[in-house]
Amino acid sequence: MHSSNLALQLEAAALVVPQAKALLPTEYGHYQMYAFIDRRTGIEHIALVLGEVTGQEHVLTRVHSECLTGDVFGSQRCDCGEQFKQAQRLIQKQGNGVIVYLRGHEGRGIGLSNKVRAYALQEQGMDTVEANLALGQPIDSREYDIAAGILQHLQVRSIHLLSNNPGKMEGLAALGITVKTVLPLEIEGNPQNAAYLATKKHKLGHHLALVADSFGLNPFN
Repeated sequence: MHSSNLALQLEAAALVVPQAKALLPTEYGHYQMYAFIDRRTGIEHIALVLGEVTGQEHVLTRVHSECLTGDVFGSQRCDCGEQFKQAQRLIQKQGNGVIVYLRGHEGRGIGLSNKVRAYALQEQGMDTVEANLALGQPIDSREYDIAAGILQHLQVRSIHLLSNNPGKMEGLAALGITVKTVLPLEIEGNPQNAAYLATKKHKLGHHLALVADSFGLNPFN
């Protein structure tokens, strides 16, 4: 391992403080649930681990940004909740893997209230990028140092990343995480999120092969 990578990994690991561990039975297998705290902010984060991952290479991994509307409320505006379920299915099929659940990432980091404000602007015809900018917010302010720190605490040596977002892979790799491959986690769209997915593909560079070139269409118009 390069000394620079080791230094990055140690720096990331120092950001998170392990808090607790317990079994979490789910529809997609029995996970060990680990709770961590960001020592800088006090925000709590979760890692769900299926099977043995300690010291393992090529661990199937989903780094999932918190999305209350999609993950809990079943919103059809985005693909977040369905991506989470699909990650669970794939990890169950594989027999082992990790889901790192990052809190504080609502709306690509703008927060829940601003996310609702952005939704209102999208109903007026803006896309998800334009709405963030109109609110004076960044397009994407998420950072992945906590995810890198959690993976270090779990002693995962390298990962197959479940993601459509090249920025996520680049962010983790810059923090010393060895990303062997990026595996698409694409969900079939619906009339409510077609424009959102097209914006992610064309403006944010997400790998979305199933998304038609319906760029600019808005279901709320």
